[in-house]
Amino acid sequence: MPTVIEEISIKPEAIRLVEQLPTDATWEDLAYEIQLRQSIVAGLRDCEAGRVIPVEEVRRRLGLPS
Repeated sequence: MPTVIEEISIKPEAIRLVEQLPTDATWEDLAYEIQLRQSIVAGLRDCEAGRVIPVEEVRRRLGLPS
């Protein structure tokens, strides 16, 4: 069964990230995009592995109303 995040080659994904940046992008812009992508992939993998906390529990821990 395929997962939400299929293993992909890093090089094509890096090229895609670079190509979507504006012409005047900085190294910091690129670093941000890479970190964002890594965070999203890590979060999706956590979801696939069942490493999640129900919203109600998060709200309780933060003292927020239900």
